[in-house]
Amino acid sequence: MIELVIDQRRKDLGGFEVGRVLPYAPRRMVGPFIFFDHMGPAEFEPGFPRNVDVRPHPHIGLSTISYLFEGEMTHRDSVGMVQPIRPGEVNWMTAGSGITHSERFEHLRANGGRMNGIQTWVALPVEAEEADPGFSHHAAGDLPTYEAPGIVARLIAGSAFGATSPVPIFSPLFYVHWELHAGSQAQLPPEYPERAAYVAQGVVEVDGRQFHEGQMLVFAPGDHVTFTAVTGAIVMLLGGEPVGPRFIEWNFVSSSKDRLEQAKADWKAGRMKLPDFDHDEFIPLPGDPPPPANPMS
Repeated sequence: MIELVIDQRRKDLGGFEVGRVLPYAPRRMVGPFIFFDHMGPAEFEPGFPRNVDVRPHPHIGLSTISYLFEGEMTHRDSVGMVQPIRPGEVNWMTAGSGITHSERFEHLRANGGRMNGIQTWVALPVEAEEADPGFSHHAAGDLPTYEAPGIVARLIAGSAFGATSPVPIFSPLFYVHWELHAGSQAQLPPEYPERAAYVAQGVVEVDGRQFHEGQMLVFAPGDHVTFTAVTGAIVMLLGGEPVGPRFIEWNFVSSSKDRLEQAKADWKAGRMKLPDFDHDEFIPLPGDPPPPANPMS
């Protein structure tokens, strides 16, 4: 039933740690999901440095999904969007032919508090890789939810359990947030060929084995998977139809290596527009010298 267990690898992004799960050498993707980071959990005091923010940077060939359990951050992008995101909401950004964006922590910097959430990338199918860039925000109340004794479920994106999320997708997928009370059971159906579950909090039992926070379970196709919550737990379910092999380099995803090289050249040459409301600094291409110091940073 369980094909692979992936343990998160902690990465310091400059004052803020994430748990990197995908990509992973033995398993690059699950369905169209090609990148999966657990942001935090981290506690911030008021007035922490601005270098914790994610400065403007580019993407191509993918959609990003930001989803928080705790905290707040503000998205700004090159199609003119400015959108705070709070727990239970969805920020869905489609890079397509190219977009730039930043993620800032102004609210946490002013007030302090915890940051805890998931950042995922979904590779676009070949016919949509060069789609127009775009962004959509979805309030928690707009997403399908289900409650039963011992379980609360929210469908973040795609279709699953007889429901469909309003988040715009480009290929068949599912992405679900489960909250399980200790002792409760829940099942993942076999409707998609590629499926995984990430334990974001607590301990669960699957197939007679216990798994803890920071572990992703990748399942074989074709069977129901039963979860038992050993403790209170948060589990993220994800997967879908594969979109084919993809190359990934830095923040770029494509079915073509040549397209990755073009994106790198465009960013290096300054041909990608910076966010309308956050254009005074940016993250340089890895290996390039840093930009001149910004006295406002």
